[in-house]
Amino acid sequence: MSVRPIRIAGDPTLHRASQPVTLWDGELESLVEDMIDTMHAAPGVGLAAPQIGVSLQVFVWEWEDDDGSAHEGVIINPSLIKGPPSRGRLDEEADSEGCLSVPDLRYPRRRSHEVLLTGWSLTQQPLSIPASGWLARIFQHEWDHLQGHLYIRGLSFRERRDAKKDIRDAGWGTPGHAWTPGVDDYENSGHDAEEA
Repeated sequence: MSVRPIRIAGDPTLHRASQPVTLWDGELESLVEDMIDTMHAAPGVGLAAPQIGVSLQVFVWEWEDDDGSAHEGVIINPSLIKGPPSRGRLDEEADSEGCLSVPDLRYPRRRSHEVLLTGWSLTQQPLSIPASGWLARIFQHEWDHLQGHLYIRGLSFRERRDAKKDIRDAGWGTPGHAWTPGVDDYENSGHDAEEA
């Protein structure tokens, strides 16, 4: 088990669709363990395999809701059914989303309030997980990573323009950028409920 570097916007692995997992073996188990360690160290509430440079359809999550209920897991080769997207004006705080592959930047992002996530467990058992609210947001965010999309792609025109400028100003947007949780100075525990 180890913490792996997290790729930053511009890395090719983040911008192409991931491949389905075809082999359930010790290497897959090690990947999942490393993803969980990396997510914890960041800290984040979710992490997709492309974020650590592995183009496979796997993501992990761990989040505690306002009632103190823990939601955690791993899913392999997922599918996602989304309800209708939220309507009305976005709340700058409640709808702000962050990403460990766009560290320290947050923007309001419209998402569906309810989703159904299906796929397979690490032991090849079928999974079907309905989610709403923030958990639904986490699932949509990580699923997008597996499609080769960063969350900034779905921002409003103004916010997307601002995000692209912020990414350029940070020196990202080209291959070769990464950060290692616990080593590099990105993210902090004050934002762990928003980072995926």
